[in-house]
Amino acid sequence: QVQLVESGGGLVQPGGSLRLSCAASGTRSTIYVMAWHRQAPGKQREVVASMTKSGTSNYADSVKGRFTISRDFAENTVYLQMNNLRPEDTADYYCKARVTPLGAENWGQGTHVTVSS
Repeated sequence: QVQLVESGGGLVQPGGSLRLSCAASGTRSTIYVMAWHRQAPGKQREVVASMTKSGTSNYADSVKGRFTISRDFAENTVYLQMNNLRPEDTADYYCKARVTPLGAENWGQGTHVTVSS
């Protein structure tokens, strides 16, 4: 199984930026898809952004134009650059990895992001 370690969360003012990192270990294969999900209090977890091993990325409508997902395939690391942050972006952010299309999902422990003035 893949282990995921997230970092980069914290407190930021509205309009500010944060860069989240997620390092995967436990596999020698290129991970099929890596993604960022988030969950705000009282809400369901939602996918924020994802990127396949081919480089195809997808974003939630709420973050398009503001967030950018990228991957370092050699290091099995995924990043989420978050710009122009809004209070509604406040949530626990989780890294997810799936090594193969039908394989199990692997989750990190999460990192908290607070956007507040």
